[in-house]
Amino acid sequence: MTDLQSDTGAGGNANGTVQVEMFGSGGRNRNGNGNHGTARKRPAYGNGLKAPSAIGKNFVLDTNVLLHDPDCLARFGDNHLCIPLEVLCELDKFKNEQSERGASARSVHRKLAALFSKHPEQATSGIPNRDGGSIRLVPARATSGTKSAFVEELLEIFRGQESNDNHILICTRRIAEKNTAPTILVTKDLNLRLKALAIGIPCEDYQNDKVDDAEPGASRRIVDLKASELQRFASAGSLDRPAHVRGVSPNEYVLFQAGEKRTMPARMGSDGAFHKLIVPDQIRIQRGTPLRPLNLGQQCFLDALLNPEITLVTCYGQAGTGKTLLAVASALHLTFGGAYNGVTVSRPVIPMGDTLGFLPGSLEEKLDPWLKPVYDALEFILAPDQGGPGKRKQPARPRKNGSDAFPTVGGKKSYEPFLESGLIEVEALCYIRGRSIPNRFFILDEAQQLTPLEAKTIVTRMAKGSKLVLVGDPAQIDNPYVDRLSNGLVYTRDRLRDEACTSHVTLERGERSQLAEAAARKM
Repeated sequence: MTDLQSDTGAGGNANGTVQVEMFGSGGRNRNGNGNHGTARKRPAYGNGLKAPSAIGKNFVLDTNVLLHDPDCLARFGDNHLCIPLEVLCELDKFKNEQSERGASARSVHRKLAALFSKHPEQATSGIPNRDGGSIRLVPARATSGTKSAFVEELLEIFRGQESNDNHILICTRRIAEKNTAPTILVTKDLNLRLKALAIGIPCEDYQNDKVDDAEPGASRRIVDLKASELQRFASAGSLDRPAHVRGVSPNEYVLFQAGEKRTMPARMGSDGAFHKLIVPDQIRIQRGTPLRPLNLGQQCFLDALLNPEITLVTCYGQAGTGKTLLAVASALHLTFGGAYNGVTVSRPVIPMGDTLGFLPGSLEEKLDPWLKPVYDALEFILAPDQGGPGKRKQPARPRKNGSDAFPTVGGKKSYEPFLESGLIEVEALCYIRGRSIPNRFFILDEAQQLTPLEAKTIVTRMAKGSKLVLVGDPAQIDNPYVDRLSNGLVYTRDRLRDEACTSHVTLERGERSQLAEAAARKM
């Protein structure tokens, strides 16, 4: 018996009967009447293999699907959901984590407990939902009951390889043999999907939070204008939306074109008209290095970053396009100008649900290895500009031990005083749940590593006066449970694209170096 059963009060005995205390139904009932003397017993439960109806498919949910989206139980319409006992055991391992994964596990437990406590006798036969489908628990074990030749073959294949994944595959096969309707395993585990394909078990990814395939790599729209219209836009700074231009989202960037060589970028305002970009010639923080937008994409990105009416900016860009550098520079520029109380930066290189306790030192020291790109951007922006007209900036001398190639002031890196004062804050995402973040410029680098639920958690932390910038490359994902169409970055863009307070920019041209640009395109 798992801890999950003991937490919910489930009691059982050797002959398969379950006591009434299951899900806390023992003790005092709703009317206040106690049952201290005897415990009623219910008939033994079935194995959950048979669906309550032949209409509708049988979907077997893997643990990662429930953790990915705790609300997925209500997203399968008139089909039948099956939750194997192995999945409950895996959820039980995560329920005590003080992380997003732990919160998801607890949420699933609460939903299932609330559902099955009302009709515990239907836990394995199936409780109907409002769409005509059902949900049921499947406690059937691979070694119990009558087994077909196929199941016997699977048991032989998996002999000596005891794992929940293998038990889930066998459970899926046994459900398929007991029902005429199709049975499909739903998992976000790529290896489990491959194993299912290898043994002929239908298997799918969870599709509910995937975006349109055309979205992640979409280029900037080109809008053809008459030469007179482009001239009027250039002089007036705005232009009513032409009749032939449709489907433009608020704060979407387009490129006006009149002929082959006459072009000008524009942003669709919340008033339904196009507006000229407001981009300074350069951004300079105190006596640091000045930054200038080097291409059209960077101009659009800078316009969105500096626009006070836009509180959420999403940006796609491959390595070297300048997305992190421009975001950090704009954050410091606006903060020093009094628009925000400070800058918060984070980067989910490690999984959001994991803790940072295995690294020594303070929180900043633990995060230091993962935030090196952010520190590089801060150092570049804040380091004094020693160039000037006709002069070449001298490279900084490393320390004697060779561990620090950054210039220092009074033995400190140029950004350390801002970290100590709290003006620049390094935030660990695993501790962000429950926070309210007001009046901060929040930058989340590598946002493509997030799940949609994690992205929602971060977006909903933003209080009044704050601005959130999510940057990343949907083509570079290390998280095994998301892909280029289902990660938190593209999900946030897709769900909030029609909001007047959001904007999106895709950076397509690398500016780090000619070598980096060539490598990003060809390697």
